[in-house]
Amino acid sequence: MKRAIQLKKLEDEIRKCSNCDLCMACTNPVPGYGNYFAKVVFIGEAPGKEEDLQGLPFVGASGKFLDKLLESINLDREDIYITNLVKCRPPNNRDPNQNEIDQCFKFLKRQIDLICPMLIVTLGRFSMNAFLPEIKISQAHGQVFKVEGLFEKTEFIMPMYHPASALYNPKLRSVLTEDFVKLGELLIKLKK
Repeated sequence: MKRAIQLKKLEDEIRKCSNCDLCMACTNPVPGYGNYFAKVVFIGEAPGKEEDLQGLPFVGASGKFLDKLLESINLDREDIYITNLVKCRPPNNRDPNQNEIDQCFKFLKRQIDLICPMLIVTLGRFSMNAFLPEIKISQAHGQVFKVEGLFEKTEFIMPMYHPASALYNPKLRSVLTEDFVKLGELLIKLKK
């Protein structure tokens, strides 16, 4: 219960944040959504138009595709926690800048340390590069990396392409689907 109270307070803090200029242009900050006791945390890059309007992560077209991918490995949103690297929508869906990432990463780290997942799945290169800055997503997707000392308990990160990239590039659809199969297999191993 204490974890839930702390996470709700943190989500309220994110909604009131004014640490960078993104808060001035967004409709709703998007702290995250899901199970506070999740074994897997998914981290996207930044809210899009629909996410900004609703204040929830992955509710647009890429969120619908993500739901299908989760379903393919017998997960749903109630099993996971999902958030973004940057909590407010950058204007015109531009890429977040380093200052914006740095300001929001403080919140993200606290979220992960409170949830204590076994695994972080990054969706897209920006969220991946926040943890693995020297790697290209084309080389890292679907692999598991051990990251020591960054979080209190979480040690493993699995980068994947962002679901939106598969919507724009049909060739990535099968790659992302295969990576989710690997994720499903990994979760079975981690539960043992």
